[in-house]
Amino acid sequence: MRRAGRTSVATPPDPGLAELTADQRLRRLELTVTRRLNGLLHGQYRGLLPGPGSEPAGSREYRPGEDEVRRMDWAVTARTAVPHVRQVDADRELTTWVLVDSSASMDFGTAELDKRELAVAAVAAVGFLTAGIGNRLGAQVLRADGVRRFPARSGRTHLLGLLRALLTAPRATEPDDRSRPATGQAVAAAELADGLDAVHRVANQRGLVVVVSDFLDGLPDDPDEPPPWERTLRRLSARHQVLAIEVTDPRELELPDVGLITLVDPETGRRREVCTSDRRLRERYAAAAAVQRDQVRQALRRSAATHLALRTDRDFSADIVRHVHAQRRLAAAPAGAVRGGAA
Repeated sequence: MRRAGRTSVATPPDPGLAELTADQRLRRLELTVTRRLNGLLHGQYRGLLPGPGSEPAGSREYRPGEDEVRRMDWAVTARTAVPHVRQVDADRELTTWVLVDSSASMDFGTAELDKRELAVAAVAAVGFLTAGIGNRLGAQVLRADGVRRFPARSGRTHLLGLLRALLTAPRATEPDDRSRPATGQAVAAAELADGLDAVHRVANQRGLVVVVSDFLDGLPDDPDEPPPWERTLRRLSARHQVLAIEVTDPRELELPDVGLITLVDPETGRRREVCTSDRRLRERYAAAAAVQRDQVRQALRRSAATHLALRTDRDFSADIVRHVHAQRRLAAAPAGAVRGGAA
């Protein structure tokens, strides 16, 4: 049961959104995001993750315990014999790179949306929240056949084209498709670490990096062992603001008492029949899933990435609004007050 988060219940998908054309789904998605996030789509370059920026704006005296040593202005410090730090303004032009996980485990959902559709909605929110004059959005999409790159460009047309490509992307090969090669596409699929490496190569200027995934790829059985993608995520966080959007489904966290069901690993196609009437089995499943999710949270925290958790059974727009408001409050609060509140 250690791989609880990787397992999905073999139930037929909800045909609701599938019956709509790509343009209809895109129009509905755009209306949903713009209406619900309307209050956040205004402001002067406040962005999705307000930060210090990188444009020089003078120097001021160093405040011990509040300022980062890496922002020391050594030239002014040497000239005045008093420690000073550099001040910076928010970037006037922002480049955002989005890494979207479209692997087999994202093709699962038991609520109104599946995980892949929720990931596309998250990308739409990021795109509209970071849109602005001169701002650019690029993407790397992790697929079964490798990593597909969308160059960083500005404009609504580019964003809608990216969303359309995500909505119409082919689903991963079904686990029981006997026509696939012996090696299997899922086995040879690009990994999350590969996608992060691809982002690291193209994100040359300081900006925003958003990773949308369930972060289950390569997660080791030992909770104390770091996942293979953590190292590259740390490297990205050292240069960029990094937002990790974790996408989950409630059935990945606990099993309902519905009798005999078939569990399927979407990555390998392995199946197992389980009787969910066994209370102890459901408890072990929930405990293993909780350990797994905590493992992901700890890895993201060590990587210095901002963590936003979205679920297929929750209002994603409300979760994003709360997250953005919390980030803006943290950015506006004095350093001492933030630490005091956190304590």
